[in-house]
Amino acid sequence: MRASGTGPGDIAPDGSAVEFYAALPPDTASAALVHAAIPDGASILELGAGTGRVTHPLLDLGHPVVAVDDSAAMLARIEGARTVRSRIEDLALPETFDAVLLMSFLIGYGDRRVLLDACRRHLAPSGHVIVQRESPEMFATAAPSTWERDGVRYRMHDVSRPEPGILSAAIEYRMGDRTWTHRFTSRHLGDEELPAVLAASGLRLDRYLDEARGWILASPL
Repeated sequence: MRASGTGPGDIAPDGSAVEFYAALPPDTASAALVHAAIPDGASILELGAGTGRVTHPLLDLGHPVVAVDDSAAMLARIEGARTVRSRIEDLALPETFDAVLLMSFLIGYGDRRVLLDACRRHLAPSGHVIVQRESPEMFATAAPSTWERDGVRYRMHDVSRPEPGILSAAIEYRMGDRTWTHRFTSRHLGDEELPAVLAASGLRLDRYLDEARGWILASPL
């Protein structure tokens, strides 16, 4: 799915603004959820790591992390982890990992089969893949709106649904006197199709990790 972005500083290939994400606080909640779902000290391959908002808390929790991103500017903000610049689709590392993370709703933005194949080929036999998807409610209820969080003012606009299960929108981020925009199109991954989508890449659904069913834990078939 196509995406684009504008604003000060580097813009990653997927439209994400490097300076914006670098200015946000660490995502300790997501890191804690991942940590609770895998063994202590489990090795992690983090796909689409960005500026390390989840990477750094995972390192603090004792996990060795290999952080992958297509943006050199994003990876330059990560400290303490091995970094690899690559498109997820093209990644072919020689080792496997106890956990592979496909977060930040990436499953909705690209070719599901190709993304999940990349997860599977880097997964240890007893490992787990953790996928974060947009909640089903978001696709049904997303509408022009504004909200504030962590000192950032957000504005969603230009919301459309060109096809069933497809959501296009733009989000504006304001932080002080800086403004960024990110346009995206996302494809809904529903509960009813999830088992078959996972199975096509040699994975099976273990369980959901949150009440909203946005976080998925999968294992090898």
